[in-house]
Amino acid sequence: MKCPFCGHIEDKVIDSRQSKDGDSIRRRRECLKCEGRFTSYEKIENILPHVIKKDNRRELFDRQKILQGLERACEKRPVSVEDRETLAANIEKSLLASGEKEIPTTLIGEQIMNGLKEIDEVAYVRFASVYRQFKDIKEFMQEIKDIVYNRKKI
Repeated sequence: MKCPFCGHIEDKVIDSRQSKDGDSIRRRRECLKCEGRFTSYEKIENILPHVIKKDNRRELFDRQKILQGLERACEKRPVSVEDRETLAANIEKSLLASGEKEIPTTLIGEQIMNGLKEIDEVAYVRFASVYRQFKDIKEFMQEIKDIVYNRKKI
């Protein structure tokens, strides 16, 4: 590890702690030359799948795109940033766990909608209206009727 103060490459680890989520390790280090102290983080590098778009283009999975979609759907709704980030993280974990190298956007979209349905029904309908590209008010109303019907069943 290169010292950020003097550039020396030898240091010693003073303290190591696991992060709250268990995904990384925080290490306090001390440079053996200048005795400057600094923090480093170690995280497992996951190889994310490629996403197959509707027009058959392929691009690398980008969690930020999920968060942007959730931000738009949850705008002015009582959905915390933490809930949105948790949903995005859960989707990312499920994609990694699948072991697939390519994943269609339809699978990701369905996972987002399922998660939003549990968190906030209005955000769910907003997302669904864009994702499913409702062509008229009838399709929009049918989606709302389905939500109300399923709520009564429970």
